[in-house]
This record gives sequence, structure tokens and C-alpha cells, in this order.
Amino acid sequence: MLHGLVRPGVALLCLALAPMAAAPVLAETVQAAPAAVRREPLTIVSANGAHAFSVEVMRDDASRARGLMFRRSMPADQGMLFDFEVNQPVSMWMKNTYLPLDMVFIRADGTIARIAADTEPLSTQVIPSNEPVLSVLELNAGTAASLGLKPGDKIRHPLFGSR
Repeated sequence: MLHGLVRPGVALLCLALAPMAAAPVLAETVQAAPAAVRREPLTIVSANGAHAFSVEVMRDDASRARGLMFRRSMPADQGMLFDFEVNQPVSMWMKNTYLPLDMVFIRADGTIARIAADTEPLSTQVIPSNEPVLSVLELNAGTAASLGLKPGDKIRHPLFGSR
């Protein structure tokens, strides 16, 4: 849901910049993940055990800018993982995002740094990582609480094993 604008030590992410310059799109018709989306397995390890998810991984500016914008639903066992490629402070927002989400900010070693639970759909309120992170995992709102996730819990995905 965010477009990475790298500034000295901070990535300020904003959706409004990239989509407006592109050709007009009927955004309301973009409600589900594109059919050709490749999903990858991701496991969250908490005090309550290991929890498997299938995630779309956003690895470039265009996909990070698009994120979950305009989607109206996401299956409970799916999510979106934003790879920012470098460990840095990041900020997110929910502009053009209809789904309430939990944002899980993840350090380069795969540990959870912060959880922003039940974020407000369509909001332009900035949600900061509060420390350098490599990635953000977006899940349906309430998922973090139902799994008992806390800072320090571990995310298993190749993104964190190779850095």
C-alpha cells in the first residue's frame, strides 16, 4: 500500500504519487489479487505455536505502491509482505485500502519489532515502524491478537534467512 520514497535514514511511503501519474484505471473493479499472483509460504512463530500463511511479496516500488489498494477481501490464511530491501525506518498508511489490517513491522533478523493492530481503512494517518525494519507483513485485522503475536516473535520466510 505504500510507495517507498527513500530519504536520509527514513523511508516515507505514500500511495498518492505513483497511481495518479499512470493512465486512468477503474480502481473500484480491482478487488481481488490478480490471477497470476505468485504466493510464497510464510510462518509466524509465537507462544501459541507456528502459524502458516501464504503471502504475496512486494519487491519493487510499483508493487509496494499498489499493495492491497482497492481490494475488498483477503482470505484469513493470506497476507502481503513488503520487502523494503534495506533495513530502515518506514512508515505506512491506508489510503485507498478498504480492508482493516494488522501491520507487523519486521526486523532484518525476522523478529517482530512492532504491531499496528486494526488499522483504519482509507486513512492517511501515518503508521511508523519506530525503528529500522526490513519488511512489513499485512494481515487481516484481528489476526495478530487471535494468534497472540508480540514484539520479539519470529517470522520465517526466505527474506529473513538470507540477510
